[in-house]
Amino acid sequence: MKAASQRKTNWLLYVALILCAAIGISAWQGWRWWRSASAPVSESLPRDSVVQDNRLEVVQIDPGEPGQLIGLKLEEQGLIRSANAWNMWTRWLTRQNPDGGYKAGTYQLSPDEPMQAIAQKIWDGEVMHLNFTVPEGWNLRQMAAYFESQGFFTAEEFLSATQEIPWAEYPWLPKDIPHLEGFLYPDTYKLRADDITPQAIIQPMLTRFEQLALPVYQQPQNQTKLSLKEWVTLASIVEKESVVASERHRIAGVFTNRLKQGMTLGADPTVEYGLNIRQTEDQPLTLAQVNTPNPYNTYLNPGLPPTPIAVPGVASLEATLAPEETEYLYFVALYDGTHIFSRTLAEHEAAQNAIWDERDPTLR
Repeated sequence: MKAASQRKTNWLLYVALILCAAIGISAWQGWRWWRSASAPVSESLPRDSVVQDNRLEVVQIDPGEPGQLIGLKLEEQGLIRSANAWNMWTRWLTRQNPDGGYKAGTYQLSPDEPMQAIAQKIWDGEVMHLNFTVPEGWNLRQMAAYFESQGFFTAEEFLSATQEIPWAEYPWLPKDIPHLEGFLYPDTYKLRADDITPQAIIQPMLTRFEQLALPVYQQPQNQTKLSLKEWVTLASIVEKESVVASERHRIAGVFTNRLKQGMTLGADPTVEYGLNIRQTEDQPLTLAQVNTPNPYNTYLNPGLPPTPIAVPGVASLEATLAPEETEYLYFVALYDGTHIFSRTLAEHEAAQNAIWDERDPTLR
């Protein structure tokens, strides 16, 4: 009996050892499978596959799209190795946070990321963003062309949207403007890639103007007779004329003097804006263009043009409120961006002739 009992004990121990070994092997194989299934896809690519190794994929997750379909989509696009592993991880995430879920949107994902990191991005809603920059001195037409070149929307769609003045949201906007020229603040912006519309771009630009530019105008020390629209309009001309920052206040002073004396501003950028042209060093404005009547021609029309001609930066806005006290009434541009300033028309014409003679006497 004793021997039989010992044999039974040994047999049970043997079975237990086999079971433990089987469980251990299964666990090890499961862990090995999981490590492989959840590892970055790029780890299985050849080391010299540079293009594949650094690529980014744009993935669109639709509202209400179930996790299983998301996993299949990611597997098809080569971003995860196993949709089955994705489903297991999705169940784990759901148990950890029953109120959470994958968020709809446009995502930029990389095969260099492990599956868990990709899942967390979509779970947290870390959607793809696009940056765009509008520099000082651009007008609406330039912005429209830029946005179209970026594939955001057509130039016509943007220009049409800028004619819809959102007075309800921004009651400080002048009541007599036909479009938003001058009030879309120049800066760098970041937007959700799945929310790129003209309105989605216009709103933060107006908000930035409200935050950064409007307070400059409203500061108690900035006493001015200029209305908000006049201020931005004059600043936009100063912006276009001021190539060198150190001359900004002086140029503002010249225009302020001319306005006080009832002179025309005689600003080339207003003529360019009205005719939708751009002069260059090789193709300056012609006499015929300067003499072409249009509402923005400040050689022919006294005072300020009907609207701003570009978006001014805060430096030009500040300079317009604090113009340099000067006797200058004229200036002419040199080819390095600086200007020669003159007090009288005779001095101004002499400066123009000297510049023309230096470049090409036949232009006189």
